[in-house]
Amino acid sequence: MTTAGDIMHRGAQWIPAHETLDRAAQLMRELNVGALPISDENERLCGILTDRDIVVGCVAMGHDPARVTAGDMAKGTPRWIEADADVGEVLREMREHRIRRLPVIRDKRLVGMISEADLARHLAKDQIASWAQSVYATTAMH
Repeated sequence: MTTAGDIMHRGAQWIPAHETLDRAAQLMRELNVGALPISDENERLCGILTDRDIVVGCVAMGHDPARVTAGDMAKGTPRWIEADADVGEVLREMREHRIRRLPVIRDKRLVGMISEADLARHLAKDQIASWAQSVYATTAMH
């Protein structure tokens, strides 16, 4: 059985909720990533910050990224998966919530992230095709 821990990108890092978005952008550049899990004061997942969040939710709104924190941008209930979860569970979680990045947790601590690139590297073409269709499919609005 292939698990989340088998396909995740190791070495994921938190951005503390109190850190500013300019620091988050610097960390994204240093790590060459487009998303960072946000941690509360107890190092528990409280959100995910993307590069798009910084641009659209802060800069494009005329806010100063040196004054807005990662915690200010955390919205909704963050999704995550246990490291020993089966890949089928990973795909279901990402499909059901239409998300492209999923933090991987072991013993209540961040141990990695699963992204679209990780799926592409580790899954069969039919699994990837099915997942992509369900995540990217758009519904007609009337």
